[in-house]
Amino acid sequence: MTTFRRRFALVCLLSLLPLSQRAAEPPSGAAILQDLRSFQNMGSVLYVAAHPDDENTLLIAYLARGKNYRTAYLSITRGDGGQNLLGPDLDEKLGVARTQELLAARRLDGGRQFFTRAIDFGFSKDYRETLNIWGEKDVLGDVVRVIRTFRPDVIINRFSTQPSPNNHGHHTASAVLSSEAFKLAGDPNAYPEQLKTLAPWEPKRLFVNGRGGGGVHMEIDGNDPVSGLSFSELAARSRAMHKTQGFDQFRGFGGNRGPTTESFELLAGEPATNDIFDGIDITWGRIPGGADIGTAVSEIIAQFDEKNPAASVSALLKLHKQLAALKSTDPLVTEKRKQLDRIIQHCLGLEVETTIPQAEYVPGESLQLHSTATTHADVPVTWVATRYPGIQREFQNPIQLQANSTTVRDSKQTLPASTPLTQPYWLRSEKSTGLFHVDDPSLIGQPENPPVFPIEQVFEVGGETLVIADQPMNIVRNSSGQKETRKLDVIPPVSLHFASDVSLFAPGSSHPIEIAVTAARPNSKGTLQLEIPADWKVSPAKQTFSLANAGDKAELKFTITAPAKPTTAKIGASADVNGTHYQDDRVVIHYAHIPLQLLQPAADIKCVSLDLAVHAKNIGYLPGAGDTVDDCLRQMGCTVTELTTNDLTLDNLKKFDAVVTGVRLFDTHRNLGPGLTALFDYVHNGGNVVMQYNRVDELQSTPLTLKISQGNQARVTDERAPMTFLAPENPVLNTPNKITSADFDNWIQERGTYFPTQWDEHFTPILACNDPGEAPLKGSLLVANYGSGHFVYTGLGFFRQLPAGVPGAYRLFANLLSLGK
Repeated sequence: MTTFRRRFALVCLLSLLPLSQRAAEPPSGAAILQDLRSFQNMGSVLYVAAHPDDENTLLIAYLARGKNYRTAYLSITRGDGGQNLLGPDLDEKLGVARTQELLAARRLDGGRQFFTRAIDFGFSKDYRETLNIWGEKDVLGDVVRVIRTFRPDVIINRFSTQPSPNNHGHHTASAVLSSEAFKLAGDPNAYPEQLKTLAPWEPKRLFVNGRGGGGVHMEIDGNDPVSGLSFSELAARSRAMHKTQGFDQFRGFGGNRGPTTESFELLAGEPATNDIFDGIDITWGRIPGGADIGTAVSEIIAQFDEKNPAASVSALLKLHKQLAALKSTDPLVTEKRKQLDRIIQHCLGLEVETTIPQAEYVPGESLQLHSTATTHADVPVTWVATRYPGIQREFQNPIQLQANSTTVRDSKQTLPASTPLTQPYWLRSEKSTGLFHVDDPSLIGQPENPPVFPIEQVFEVGGETLVIADQPMNIVRNSSGQKETRKLDVIPPVSLHFASDVSLFAPGSSHPIEIAVTAARPNSKGTLQLEIPADWKVSPAKQTFSLANAGDKAELKFTITAPAKPTTAKIGASADVNGTHYQDDRVVIHYAHIPLQLLQPAADIKCVSLDLAVHAKNIGYLPGAGDTVDDCLRQMGCTVTELTTNDLTLDNLKKFDAVVTGVRLFDTHRNLGPGLTALFDYVHNGGNVVMQYNRVDELQSTPLTLKISQGNQARVTDERAPMTFLAPENPVLNTPNKITSADFDNWIQERGTYFPTQWDEHFTPILACNDPGEAPLKGSLLVANYGSGHFVYTGLGFFRQLPAGVPGAYRLFANLLSLGK
């Protein structure tokens, strides 16, 4: 392996470190050569599936880095409906994290990333149900838009259009949508509103990947020419970025495992026998007048010196002039022009950076922009101008750069007062059950927001103009001396945060709700009021706050009075600062393997007026893979103690009225043997354990055994599925709250998952439910009398229902806690 390849391999390894611990590395000679090969290749492939982690990272890595095609992955959803092994971030927050995980994966395997507006609403057993919930016309339009934007020659589906037993409806739906979009993307009568900025595009072929049998076969072998890693190992590292799903153990691929054959079955388009690109022109000859461009690039590649990339600058500048003269409006040519600018920049060793002294700014504040440019090649380079497209300003002052010397350009610009606060674009508006709403259609399909304050740095080299995209970054060094970088985020002067997501009330009762006002800037003064429905009451109507320093916090309490009847309300908050109203919470998503993400949704709390009794007050809670059920128990009036595995001794446990375990406990606690024994000793002596669902095949080495389903059929995805009471006299359905069918109204996403299919004779099944057309499942809630205590195992989705404020879920869970009390 060359020195340059070793260097890039090190960069690939560093990419597995926390992003905050990595400094930007200039590309090696091998990486520049790879970029040239990519520039030369005009072929494009779009891979389509339903979720983050559905993509074939081995195929993407090989197509992008081995075959040099423009390669992209279209994930129909952002994975919002899944679960999180790293923490309690679920729903939209999980979707934001998984978006960044996909982007981290693509940085490794060389692909690009697209999405539609479809929401991952949880498992679906029928693709028709999926399309109905998403809104087929809207999501199909998004797929058409991505095809017209990326303009692939070949589309590859991960899944078949034919449903099969146990198949996820989202998977089949992704294939159905892709197949329909393949037909429509080239039709000017389909989604004509898109044609204001896009043009129709007809891909040549549509395949489904991995069906086996006949069709086209592709052998994947060898190593990435830049890092030296085998494609299988590179793919494993890419897939390992899905850490919220536990894929960081390099599942699926890994190591130098030899050749792998990928199969492709043709679904539509021109026949193909030997290769997915049979008969498709992937050269510059496909562009009128472009053949000479291809010839010139071939010569540059043949003569490229990885140890001295600057030696190719002269030839690249000639190519740059040649490409500028090419009369083509093809979007691919426009993209290639930008790519060539980057290649020349890298051959020059031209490093460009704009820093700001802090990461967060309030609209209307001044940005102290510190731009630097350094060139390492002995080639004359002039820094011509700095442009700020968002405010339509340009700073011109030509400066001749000196090799290996840093040139500085400082500027003060105002962040426009109209700049939107930082929030992922798909979360700015109210969503429906299956679709995010996006006001700016040009953003649909994109993985994340464009830069808040874009910058263009303009250079002249050998009579040619290079435009390099830039944006302000806050860069500091941590205690280890490593760079931590963060993009510019736009914030309000104050943020608001309710002390809890849910607050429970007895009908007609009053109690205080606390909301924190935190200053982002000094001397933040104003008034705070709550926005409540007409049948709820609040006192006082308003409160003032005055915060002298940035970071100061005022915790204000309002007394809320619930209506006399059971009901649910969402209550918001609004702060008036200097005549401007702010309603924004502050949520930071920060995992080591992805960049910090700032979310600023509207601050609100779900208030639930319900009849609720709880006879268990002192609860021990052993967290699993991430949920907020413990906070919900506190809202029920319980005292909750968070436990660790070291706390699982009989002496420790016997002080609790009940012990609850979090979801997927065994995913995060691999060796629970002694602790599990202590839990059952606690039950035998009169204790009460409520175990939420797990994914292990069997609950073994315990007095009460369960066989837990791993299939997709032993779950009930219809959150409205009728519930049959199998043991109507059991205390679980009667004490202290009388449970009726009304308690199963307004559940969200699903009834539950991973229901046991076999259980010990000690267990009594309490409920039965089923999805349409299926046999009833009786394993959703099992209660066993063991010794003088009780053990409960439930696959019902309490971890979703309780944070969502579902009244009946609280009443039923209170009964589980109260067994034996």
